Amino acid sequence: MKSVSPQGCLRGFAVGLLLTSGVLDVLSAGGAGHRVWPVTLVLAVAFTAVLWPAGRRPAWLGPEVRTAVPALLSGLYTAGVRLAGEAAPFGPGEVAALLCLLFIAVRHCPPRRAAGCALLDVTALLVTPLRMSPRVPEDTFGFIAAGLLLVGLVAGLAGHLRSLDYRRAVAVGETRRAERLAIAADLHDFVAHHVTGILVQTQVARLMAAGRPGELDPVLAGIERAATEALASMRRTVGVLRDTGPGGDAVAGHRPAGDLAGVAELADRFPAPGQQAVLDRDPALADAEIPHEVQAAAFRVVQEALTNVGRHAADAVEIHIGLHRAGKGLRVTVVDDGRGGSRLPDAAHGGGFGLVGLTERVTARGGTLHAGPRAEHGWEVRALFPVG
Repeated sequence: MKSVSPQGCLRGFAVGLLLTSGVLDVLSAGGAGHRVWPVTLVLAVAFTAVLWPAGRRPAWLGPEVRTAVPALLSGLYTAGVRLAGEAAPFGPGEVAALLCLLFIAVRHCPPRRAAGCALLDVTALLVTPLRMSPRVPEDTFGFIAAGLLLVGLVAGLAGHLRSLDYRRAVAVGETRRAERLAIAADLHDFVAHHVTGILVQTQVARLMAAGRPGELDPVLAGIERAATEALASMRRTVGVLRDTGPGGDAVAGHRPAGDLAGVAELADRFPAPGQQAVLDRDPALADAEIPHEVQAAAFRVVQEALTNVGRHAADAVEIHIGLHRAGKGLRVTVVDDGRGGSRLPDAAHGGGFGLVGLTERVTARGGTLHAGPRAEHGWEVRALFPVG
């Protein structure tokens, strides 16, 4: 048997109370000898605007129509009674309905129309006491004061909830923007790495085509592998953008990422002919519980450093990659012996954003990053991540 939530019980109680108060309005009008149909018409329109289920509401029945039409009808009823010099009662049902419509106007109407719709509801509510007598009743101002108090409470609550909705929407927008930027950084890191490898190996293939054509096959195989991996990285990233959750956010866990085990693959696949990449991994890391976010950041440090070697130090012969424990932290180092030689075209050298993004990624995990020339020659990238 399906259980009923407390919210459902509260909603049902509020609807029952509203309908009961409307019935009391109609009964009191009939018992006093007044016409019943005007009161019934006003209440029917107001209750329909308040209680119509959102899932079945037609497109034309927006918050502006829902709040303005019942208020206008109530105001016209009051004006007709005054012009005819008659008297007519007003009851708690109509007051409650107008207060509900005021709440809807303040919270849900578009900003440019919320004030106008709310003013209509407030005016219709405050003039209802004028129906009680052809002359202005003595206690009219007491009714108006009580009405203003209710208006202030309802409008204040609705305005507070609307501000919470706005702040929530801003927070969701900022979260989505940050997620898109992170995905863009992923795409840059992976694809730039593979494309740099393609460029380097293409340059090597051109040099070998003249003198050693028989040795081209391994180089071409490396180009094919790098191109395939670049396409796969782009496919995964676009897949994340298409595979979104209920709120439009990218589903976590499907973004292209790496870990410490993937560093070995980077070291094996990176070297161009004449280069050697050596991985020195601390055996203690095998049993260490390192968070996946830290492993992914360490992987990106190695990936970006190797990409920069291919772009700016194609003459490097040895590249040393180190993964070691440093106290309770993880130290990542990438050192090359290049002297700055590069056969790539100027457009492929990049704009210097790789290290900037890498610094942001490392510091976001509480780590520190150093990148700069070595004392003798070559370049060193060193990152230290806290673990624990």
